[in-house]
Amino acid sequence: MTFAIRIHRTGGPEVLSWEKVPVGDPASGEARIRHEAVGLNFIDTYHRSGLYPLPLPSGIGLEGAGVVVAVGEGVTEVRPGDRVAYAGGPVGAYSQERCLPAHRLLKLPDNIDFRTGAAMMLQGLTSAYLLRRTYRVQAGETILIHAAAGGVGLIACQWAKALGATVIGTVSSDAKAELAKRHGCDHIIHYTREDVAKRVRELTDGEGVAVVYDGVGKDTFMASLDSLRIRGMMVTFGNASGPVPPFDALLLSQKGSLFITRPVLANYTAKREELVELGAELFDVVTSGKVRIEVHQTYALADATQAHRDLEARKTTGSTVFLPTV
Repeated sequence: MTFAIRIHRTGGPEVLSWEKVPVGDPASGEARIRHEAVGLNFIDTYHRSGLYPLPLPSGIGLEGAGVVVAVGEGVTEVRPGDRVAYAGGPVGAYSQERCLPAHRLLKLPDNIDFRTGAAMMLQGLTSAYLLRRTYRVQAGETILIHAAAGGVGLIACQWAKALGATVIGTVSSDAKAELAKRHGCDHIIHYTREDVAKRVRELTDGEGVAVVYDGVGKDTFMASLDSLRIRGMMVTFGNASGPVPPFDALLLSQKGSLFITRPVLANYTAKREELVELGAELFDVVTSGKVRIEVHQTYALADATQAHRDLEARKTTGSTVFLPTV
């Protein structure tokens, strides 16, 4: 018997429950993983709150790293003893051990430790598809990344800078501004005390940016649209401040024939070959040193309630991991 975090109803962090759970042997096509580290991500709060509904009761969590302890019939992607990491469904990463489809696992390079692996997969693969698939950032372009000191933000800013882009990042405090500057941001906008769109226009000589990556949602949506150049791309990929309200599509023509998309990682890694290719790009920029993955907070997995409180209160920066055996 192992332990895991479960939810029996939606709500605040208090609904997270540390429970004994049966795991069992992996079914055909599955692998059983012993987690060494588990990632914390904002999407976990959406599952917990009910914004992204799950059938209840349910596990929670989409990212982890550990060791394969057993495989089911027909599994060829991994074998017992392999160091692996993963991101995406099915939910249930907040656990000491679990079974999941083997085709969702990626072998972790030897020079990437488990904590780094757990911290980088969801945020790193998200950065990968945003920068290299949804809108392919080119050298010489100026881009805007909201929440630049967050988990996705710190990775995306470094990666975009390595691609040769000029990176504008938004933050909420001076401490986060310094952190973002150390991770690739050329220009910082304090969104709590500055007009984001006005400042973007000043920094781009009135032109606007090629693309906005916005994981904040409701609070930044209009400022993001107003920051774009003609035919610019708005990528809204998260809801940290709440979901974007309905809007009139005519706005897109009025503001410069803009493009807008609401992508999710699952649609960019639906096929095994897509996942492997995107993972290889992520592992390459990390092992080459172009992108540094920094774990700024660790919690015992049993303390998930406090971790969720801290995340939603904006007390965390960068990546956070749970330690399942503490």
